[in-house]
Amino acid sequence: MSTFAGIELGKRSLMAHSQQINTAGHNISNAETEGYSRQRVHIRAYDPLYRPDLNRAETPGQIGQGSSIESIARVRDSLLDARITSQSHLEGYWSKRESYYQMLESIYNEPVDVSIRSTMDAFWEAWQELSLYPESKAARQAVVTRSESFIDSVKQRHDGLVGVGTLLNGDIEATVEQVNSYSRDIAALNKEIVRSRAMGDNPNDLLDRRDLLVDKLSSIINITTDERDPDEFMVHLDGKVLVQGNIARNFSVEAIKDGTGYTKVIWADTKEDAFFNGGSLGGLIELRDVDVREELQSLNTFVMNFADLVNDIHRNAVGANNTTGLDFFVEQPFVTNALGNYDRDSDGVDDSSYIFRMTGGNTLNPQDKVGFDGTIRLASRTGLVEISYYATDTVETIIDKINDSESEVKAYLDRNSHLVLKATTAANPENPDFVIRHVEDSSYFLSQYAGLLEESGEEGAYRFDQANAVNALVENKARYAVAPVLNPSAYFTVNEAIKKDLLSVASAFPTSSGLAEVGDGSAALAIASLRNGMIMIGENKSFDDYFSETVTKIGLKGEEAEIALMSQNAIMSDLRSLRDSISGVNIDEELADIIKFQHGYNAAAKFISVMDDMINTVINGLRA
Repeated sequence: MSTFAGIELGKRSLMAHSQQINTAGHNISNAETEGYSRQRVHIRAYDPLYRPDLNRAETPGQIGQGSSIESIARVRDSLLDARITSQSHLEGYWSKRESYYQMLESIYNEPVDVSIRSTMDAFWEAWQELSLYPESKAARQAVVTRSESFIDSVKQRHDGLVGVGTLLNGDIEATVEQVNSYSRDIAALNKEIVRSRAMGDNPNDLLDRRDLLVDKLSSIINITTDERDPDEFMVHLDGKVLVQGNIARNFSVEAIKDGTGYTKVIWADTKEDAFFNGGSLGGLIELRDVDVREELQSLNTFVMNFADLVNDIHRNAVGANNTTGLDFFVEQPFVTNALGNYDRDSDGVDDSSYIFRMTGGNTLNPQDKVGFDGTIRLASRTGLVEISYYATDTVETIIDKINDSESEVKAYLDRNSHLVLKATTAANPENPDFVIRHVEDSSYFLSQYAGLLEESGEEGAYRFDQANAVNALVENKARYAVAPVLNPSAYFTVNEAIKKDLLSVASAFPTSSGLAEVGDGSAALAIASLRNGMIMIGENKSFDDYFSETVTKIGLKGEEAEIALMSQNAIMSDLRSLRDSISGVNIDEELADIIKFQHGYNAAAKFISVMDDMINTVINGLRA
């Protein structure tokens, strides 16, 4: 090897050690940079010289030419990265559930003196007091005043739940924008990475930035990545492409036409509904559309049954002024049309009937056998549910079959022993709450026997998806009530006629003459007795039991979210610690490497100095 070749060999060594020192310095500078992966310089032996035309008997083998820099690569475990991506969405999901359930628990943890439970207890006690002193105007005033306190506590809870729902909706819209931003940034980085690789570079810092964005995106939505094609890094959401190379798809929000003011997430290009299984966005949507909705439905169900059963007694009772037929509570109807007709598709033509309750005109004995077979068809979440009854079944048995079915209609006998069908909340968000959607009987139980439907069979069915559906009920005999507004718990009040005349508060059942008997408090006692009766429609519970279970459920769900989040945090902490041990920067290790590379650099410099002296010796010797 010539002396000039030796200088070139030393130069390569200087460059290699210099780059190693620079890379170590780069690592130290980014030790605290989020998402940064430590880098290592890969050195290889430079291609050796081989001259077959020369006889090199004294120097066998190829002539080495030192080292060269092969690449500067990130220290990264792709399998570990994939596992972190697959787990991150669970952490994001439970994080949102835990934080929002803290809000929900604070709504239910009301001060004792103004809670629904305490005001409801005071309501029952007021009616109990009126039953003992039916002639007392003060007792009637107490009934009205405590009723209004109870209503206020219910409305406070309603407002709290609606507030959480509104907050969730805003959070959803903000999170969608965040997803779109991450997707666009990933696509832009893909473009830069491909361009950099085409120029022969290793875009390590760009790859780190992209991986960081993928990590953040994976905590929001349940994504997977595909890097089989290095020129088209892809991000998928439930099998659908979100990012492909430098192209990013976006989401947008669209108003839901259900009166809530909420928005739904759709794909911006296809306008199809977007679905998210996990992640913080999936958690937010589930909280809003399932959890908060269920809590509002639970509160509305509680209020509707509470008001309806109190009213059932009150309008059949008589006040001290001998007035009767008054509902104690008044709900705001969903429509002003007396027939419940409603223009659901907003085309200017009524196309639906919103009826909450229908009552047959015939008096029934719960123990009587009906004497014929038939099948009742009622609306459910998945369509129509069929309820078969037989000649040996009693009225009570058929009512139990209806209530035990999966239908969204419940049945009972009112104080006059008339059959009542009452709508519940809808399981499907696309269906309205407290609206009876279908009632049909192949035989005679609901028609001739109960006096509810005019005809049997399909032709006599009640269908809500048409105007004037009440024409299917027995004319001038069956009664019905128009469905309430979306959230009846926000709008029920004490009847203004009662507040204006306290003597209208009914405490007695009328005598044969239609008047109240002096000292009769039987109606007030009947209302007070609702407190402990198993009268929650479709639920074998008292009002107290129903309310207690609702509060307990909130606490248990909050506890579940807290435990699940702690567990997921522990899993993610272990995974991130493992990644940090592989890809993270250890400053002490980097400093040790710098010292090592410095020694190598100094040695290479000394080698060049020696070769330079040799050349000088030869040149000066030739001059001599």
